[in-house]
Amino acid sequence: MRILTILFVFAALNCKADSTQHKKVKILPVPAFGYSPETSTYVGAVSLLTIDLYNDSNTRTSNAKFEFNYTWRKQIIIETEWNYFFKKEAWFTKGRVHYSQFPDRYYGIGYRTQETEEHLYNSDRFIAELYILKGLNKQTFTGPSLKYIDYRNVDPYNSIKHPELTSTSSLGAGYTILKDSRDNILTPSKGIYCNIFLGYVFNQQQYVESIFDLRKYYSYKKVTFSGRFYNELNFSDPPFYDYALLGGDKYVRGYYYGRFRDNNLSTIQIEARSIFVWRIGAAIFGGLSNVYNSFESFNLSYSKYNAGAGIRFVIDRKENINLRLDYAVGEDNSSGFYISFGESF
Repeated sequence: MRILTILFVFAALNCKADSTQHKKVKILPVPAFGYSPETSTYVGAVSLLTIDLYNDSNTRTSNAKFEFNYTWRKQIIIETEWNYFFKKEAWFTKGRVHYSQFPDRYYGIGYRTQETEEHLYNSDRFIAELYILKGLNKQTFTGPSLKYIDYRNVDPYNSIKHPELTSTSSLGAGYTILKDSRDNILTPSKGIYCNIFLGYVFNQQQYVESIFDLRKYYSYKKVTFSGRFYNELNFSDPPFYDYALLGGDKYVRGYYYGRFRDNNLSTIQIEARSIFVWRIGAAIFGGLSNVYNSFESFNLSYSKYNAGAGIRFVIDRKENINLRLDYAVGEDNSSGFYISFGESF
């Protein structure tokens, strides 16, 4: 019943969004209700902005999000994210500012950690990321980035077994090469996304991190097929929060975000989705993922599977933006239910 209420709210708010009149900025402010393994049930408010200042066919629509949530686990989350294209995509910037007071779960490092090893800890978190990328040619960008992470008031329930759970901060600088030919940032149906990132992080123990993120989208008879290969590598020993993390809505649905963590993560995810009737559609997805300490320790037999299905509801026909409701399962009775704007990838 709660989901149906949300859908009708979005339908009502979207009456103006389907108008043929060009609007430079559209704002969808709505109450937020949802659930994820990391937060349990949450309530709050979210404003999704779609930005088209130039009305130019050579400039894709930009977007931003402002969100405040309070969860049943007494977590407070305040976050803003943006993806902004300048005129004719001569420049592109994206970033995130996040603050939370977050009771969280920690299972240790490696693929062998067990549910019985769960430890609870509290922390105050501040995360800021900024990318400023110059357009080289059509839909190819490159440029620097900065990342700052601060975990304060870390209060582990068992600091003897996990001494790495401690208050600390890190500052990182990196360089990105990005090819992004997606037709839509939030709900792509064709094109590719290829992000190559190399960064250096300053912490008590400095380390190098790299990311290779490749996504491909193809549509056939109103069905969109998408695939993603994501590979994250950390050289040396990062702080506990900056390991490669398996799980979460954006990476491996069906697992608690950080359920498994190690120096490296490799995951392959595939999805098929379509809108069938009016604004309503469905999706199925799944994949294989692996966390490992080094290349020598990588073993396919240690891979973790995930699979799931979901409902899609179009909240803006002109900009093709979906409200997404997904349910996914993984190994050892792991599962997750997710509500979000736009697609997971």
